[in-house]
Amino acid sequence: MNSEYYMGLALEQARAAAAGGEVPVGAALVGPRGKVLAVGRNCPIEKNDPSAHAEINVIRAAALILNNYRLTGCDLYVTLEPCLMCAGSLITSRIKRLFYAAADPKTGAVKSLYQVLSDQRLNHQVEVVGGIMAEESSALLREFFRQRRKG
Repeated sequence: MNSEYYMGLALEQARAAAAGGEVPVGAALVGPRGKVLAVGRNCPIEKNDPSAHAEINVIRAAALILNNYRLTGCDLYVTLEPCLMCAGSLITSRIKRLFYAAADPKTGAVKSLYQVLSDQRLNHQVEVVGGIMAEESSALLREFFRQRRKG
């Protein structure tokens, strides 16, 4: 499988989040052998849980599946650059690589606002690839917020 396939799974989840009135962010967590362990979407409104971001949801699900809080060798695909909370979770869970679509200039903690995942002072760094299917993700986000401003 290639990065666009996995990001496509994340985009499907982002569309589902938007359909449910949530900010359209989706994620897919892939194991060391390329097996999709979990897919998820933003759902903090639905769950009344401010931590229910797509990244956190898939990390929790994959940890249960693997019966381990360490996700060594796993890759995370997400449609929007992670925030500080999610970036911290990537470090704590020992995610190997992050692939993200759209940059987030307001809250992005990977490249845009902060560079948490590459901070050498921390005990784990995450490899990062940005911009995969960025236009599709950006368009979904723009349309979601355009509709919100109208309504």
